[in-house]
Amino acid sequence: MGALAALFLLPAAAFELPKPTATVRLYPQGQGVDVGLVNEGRVVTLGPGESNGLTGEVTDRGGHRYGNIGDDAWLEIFLPEEPNGQMIVICPGGGYSYCSYEGEGALVADWCLKRGIAACVVLYRMPNGHSGVPLRDVQNAFRFCRAHAADWRVWQIGVMGFSAGGHLAASASTLFVDEVTRPDFSVLVYPVITLEEFTTHAGTRANLLGPRVMREQVEAWSLDTRVSSQTPPAILLLSADDRAVPPENSIRYFRAMQRYHVPGELHIFSSGGHGWGFGTVETTGRDALGDQRANFSQTLERWLAARLK
Repeated sequence: MGALAALFLLPAAAFELPKPTATVRLYPQGQGVDVGLVNEGRVVTLGPGESNGLTGEVTDRGGHRYGNIGDDAWLEIFLPEEPNGQMIVICPGGGYSYCSYEGEGALVADWCLKRGIAACVVLYRMPNGHSGVPLRDVQNAFRFCRAHAADWRVWQIGVMGFSAGGHLAASASTLFVDEVTRPDFSVLVYPVITLEEFTTHAGTRANLLGPRVMREQVEAWSLDTRVSSQTPPAILLLSADDRAVPPENSIRYFRAMQRYHVPGELHIFSSGGHGWGFGTVETTGRDALGDQRANFSQTLERWLAARLK
């Protein structure tokens, strides 16, 4: 290996992912018992509802890509020493087949902590054709975080998602059931939005809807059609050369926001492809965004700060 290559690999190998302040299993009794979390006799979250049918232990496909998540769905809570009052519920991507924990989970939390933002990474259940299961987990994450918000000195909670996790974050932003589960804002990074064939991401669609796709399913989970005047403000960030999830997904969501006068921004970077997340040369050894990384970070930081005003 050349000296230059070694120079770029060394920082990534030396970097340690941040340790969560707390790790919480969403369903300690598993999916077979419809019981959520109870704190001092008070019901904090709902139970799992339907099961996704997955059994056995969580798997790691390498690089902290966690799959086969069923009974063990969990939250990782990251609390800053000097909170600014904001918290983000983070939904990693992975085509609804696994959670890409490193670049779309832990490193996002690390970025947040450095800015005084609390974070909750959701290692949600894979749908396995049970479409409502991941959304149930994210809504329970909101219930848990809002129940503890005062203790954590948090007063505003938003959601951020990547790819299929972006679809999940957009689901939380359009299919909430009450004020507790409604995000205060949304950050959608190269998200899957529509489930229409040839415009969606095929793996995301198959894993969410199952092998026999019905038209009503496509309509129900194509989130550009679920935007309303109650949808929270959103920022969408993606690359023009994304071949996995066509930019049309984000454009449709942004257009729907405009129709309903929902505040938001759309940022399309010239290159980067798909899946660049929060990994950098220093943390993962590579950065597909390249010299656009600083622009991405500054844009997001500015937009989040504006939500606090």
